[in-house]
Amino acid sequence: MGKKEDRRDPVCGMKGTIRKHGHYFCSQHCIEKYEKEHGVKGGHAECAAHAKKWYKERLFVVSVVLGIILIISFFIEFLNPLTFAFLDYLGLIWWALLLGFLLGGVIDYFIPNQYIRRYLTPHKKRTVLYSVVLGFLMSACSHGILAIAMELYKKGASTSSVIAFLLASPWANLPITILLFGFFGFNAFYIVISAIVVAVITGLIYQVLDRKGWIECKYCDIKVDESFSVREDAKKRIKNYRATKENLKRDLKGVVRGSWSLTKMVMWWIIIGMFMASFARAFIPHDWFMLYLGPTLLGLFVTLILATVIEVCSEGSAPLSFEIFKQTGAFGNSFVFLNAGVATDYTEIGLLWSNVGKRAAILLPIITVPQIMVLGWLFNVFL
Repeated sequence: MGKKEDRRDPVCGMKGTIRKHGHYFCSQHCIEKYEKEHGVKGGHAECAAHAKKWYKERLFVVSVVLGIILIISFFIEFLNPLTFAFLDYLGLIWWALLLGFLLGGVIDYFIPNQYIRRYLTPHKKRTVLYSVVLGFLMSACSHGILAIAMELYKKGASTSSVIAFLLASPWANLPITILLFGFFGFNAFYIVISAIVVAVITGLIYQVLDRKGWIECKYCDIKVDESFSVREDAKKRIKNYRATKENLKRDLKGVVRGSWSLTKMVMWWIIIGMFMASFARAFIPHDWFMLYLGPTLLGLFVTLILATVIEVCSEGSAPLSFEIFKQTGAFGNSFVFLNAGVATDYTEIGLLWSNVGKRAAILLPIITVPQIMVLGWLFNVFL
């Protein structure tokens, strides 16, 4: 049996449908980014695959299906709470979504991927910190982050930096940070900072294991261009930039394309998460939340099990975690649901197993879950 063809988009990490330049891309936007970054000319896409029609996009399909359900529930009395709960969520976070996607488009257009790769490769302690900070600049959904992290690993990023990048990106990246503030207000600081702490501690532990040879690092011998300076490159770009009408118009279009690309990538997950949270608010009795997901050790472990079993993208987890907090007041449980979902995600562990190694994959939940549970317990006690 031949090796399965890799159809991951080399830019955003999602499943590609348009074949060009020896890769599969999920959109024309990603093709243009790839061509700009690698200095290759455009041309016609190969006939092996075609872009999805707009009416086949996940965002359109999910929006239509759930829109029909919500309209029907509005006219059926016992289903009314579902529509009202969904509209309540939308009213709560619409500003965060718009701001997050806009800033995500700015990052997507103006921050070259080469900057990120440059700082993820050295096998030093500060690389873990760089991985966490630069994860803030990756405006992609958690499933897209997985593929991007694997690509970075193959280009020479250390195992420890990849792990730190994976753990920090879903909750420390800018659009999701803004979304969390829309839900939790100031308490979102605790989620983001704690996610960063877990990512840094885990990354440093992996560095120790790496030095002892206890985990795999297949591409650690790959060298990077040490002469490349992000600072000098940024200075050169700023110096050569001219704020002409044509350039500003081009940049605006680039930011809008980046924002729309990010919207298509993650918004359908957010809508699904909002719908699930709305269903829980409308039809699951409050007593059930308090009994099984309350601020107790039992509640923490039940939340951990739910986070492990429920396969929802990080953007979709945010509304569900907020509903747990709203129903129980257990902020620690919400934190566990968010972070343990990433740390125990079987897609993430599977990709690490197949691309990095089985020891690196198995150790991920073993190292992270105890940290997450302790932080969750502390949040329940003191917040």
